[in-house]
Amino acid sequence: MSTVNVNHDARDLATGLPGIIGGMRRRYAQYRTYRTTLDELQSLTDRELSDLGLHRSALRGVAYKAAYEG
Repeated sequence: MSTVNVNHDARDLATGLPGIIGGMRRRYAQYRTYRTTLDELQSLTDRELSDLGLHRSALRGVAYKAAYEG
């Protein structure tokens, strides 16, 4: 049987918490970019999407790339 001892002190929490919060803010901002982009693309007509060279089936992928890879 193995035992793992983990000791945390207040300094660990103080240095780790800003990083955690920053990561959460970044992920939320990415999600908002995804949703905004997707909503705007979905509001376009088929003609407008065609002019952009897009099909409705590609909208989620385009929004994902804009938010998470771009």
